[in-house]
Amino acid sequence: MNRDTLPGAGHGEAAVTRIRVWDLPTRLFHWLLVAAVTTAVISGEIGGGAMEIHGIAGLFIVGLVTFRLVWGVLGPTHARFLDFAPTPRSIKAYLQGRWHGHGHNPIGALSVIALLALLAAQAGTGLFGYDEISFSGPLFALVDEPFALTLTGLHRQLAYLLLALLALHVAAVLAYLRFRKNNLIKPMITGWKQVRAGDVAGDSSIAPAGRGGWPALLLALATAGAAVYFASGGALGFAAPAPAAAPVARGSAPAW
Repeated sequence: MNRDTLPGAGHGEAAVTRIRVWDLPTRLFHWLLVAAVTTAVISGEIGGGAMEIHGIAGLFIVGLVTFRLVWGVLGPTHARFLDFAPTPRSIKAYLQGRWHGHGHNPIGALSVIALLALLAAQAGTGLFGYDEISFSGPLFALVDEPFALTLTGLHRQLAYLLLALLALHVAAVLAYLRFRKNNLIKPMITGWKQVRAGDVAGDSSIAPAGRGGWPALLLALATAGAAVYFASGGALGFAAPAPAAAPVARGSAPAW
């Protein structure tokens, strides 16, 4: 059931209805990504022996981003990129207060796309990382040392951009809650969103999605697993070099 009207609206109050917005795989992806990125940031900042945890978190992010890319094509309605892909027209309508929808709004969609692209670049450069002391990424052996150092520098610089984008994302969620009384966090936990009944009358987007289901989910999980296997160096016949005993020296930039 994708829609359900809630009782209790008083006289003069618009009837409230619940609609299913976020499916379970999308919600799990979101919160697992929060945990993985938090772990990567903290372990990268600590350095030393925590870099092993940092590397594992990075591989987990590779798997999560890969899963989301596949699920964005094969998943249910609001998880699909085509459902929320921003256009100049939709962005203009949103800024003018004329946009109506139940998934990502056009500005939120830009944030999602930017975060996925940045996380892919951040995790990808980290796979070839090398700190010249004790840590090297699982694919470090595929490139020469100067190029690995270049990628490591890019990895560190992208970290600042990622933090800025995450801070902006959190600020936007809090602003929606404070000024628009629109709780974006609860639907990402429960999957359900409360809207005025009139806003969904005749809206086909709340009908059961035509795609998704177990075949799509298994394919997305299998693709994510294959990406992690390749990123870990398993498909290339070697494992990531073991870190030396010396601790990682902390510099002016975070190691992640």
